[in-house]
Amino acid sequence: MAVVWPADEDTLQSMALTLEQGVARMMAVGCRQQVEQHPALHDYAHCITIIDADSPDDAARQAVMMARDGRADAIMKGMINTDNLLRAVLDKQTGILTPGSVLTHVSVAQIAGCDRLLLFSDPAVIPHPTHEQRVEQVKYVAALCRKLGVDTPRIAMIHCSEKVNEKHFPHTVSYRTIAQMAADGEFGPCIADGPLDVKTALDLHSMQVKGIHSPINGQADALIFPDIEAGNVFYKTITLFAGAQTAGMLQGARVPVVVPSRGDSATSKFNSIMLAVL
Repeated sequence: MAVVWPADEDTLQSMALTLEQGVARMMAVGCRQQVEQHPALHDYAHCITIIDADSPDDAARQAVMMARDGRADAIMKGMINTDNLLRAVLDKQTGILTPGSVLTHVSVAQIAGCDRLLLFSDPAVIPHPTHEQRVEQVKYVAALCRKLGVDTPRIAMIHCSEKVNEKHFPHTVSYRTIAQMAADGEFGPCIADGPLDVKTALDLHSMQVKGIHSPINGQADALIFPDIEAGNVFYKTITLFAGAQTAGMLQGARVPVVVPSRGDSATSKFNSIMLAVL
């Protein structure tokens, strides 16, 4: 795994956790001094390759090139702005976007009081998904759910209510189309429905009280948010106020790309590494 500009404590600690657990070999792109002098990494110096870089942007370009050349099986963001890393990933000449695919972000959360892992998309990449992009998001979360052991995932497409409103909220029309596509088997074994609000998607009692009938049955395994703002607010809220443990990565690139928030804990970043190497 190529770690782009590992200058912060939590990224360095997550690298140490990864090496301690034997999950992956690490390549630090940039920040030689921080890596060599970090006490948690001393015992693993022989397991770390350090590639010098002049700046975070240079580190991003080098990491992406390593992925293109097959020298890196995954990329992780350190102390670099997500937009800058994405610029390297999406570069038309030297990037690693899979031809014909959509680059989007999928998060996985373990929340107190929820008896299962909860996936959601997209809190980090696509500002306002088109219908076509939303279709790809559903494909990605369905496949990842199955990879995590959920044979027939229930995917709820989130809105502030359960009503379709083409004039003010055209994404609700997209939701109905995608629900039918799921019923027709276009995403493999899964159930998708929407619009649903977060409570009716995740709480059967709320669904029953509101008189909502949905095959999700208050047991969603994954949530599709209408835009990046809703997804990002949900992500920050569950981590800050509910103590959620999270992991996340980009889907659609040639290799997994881990883009944790720079404020994420070492544990959260390690969780994302674990997700990427599944």
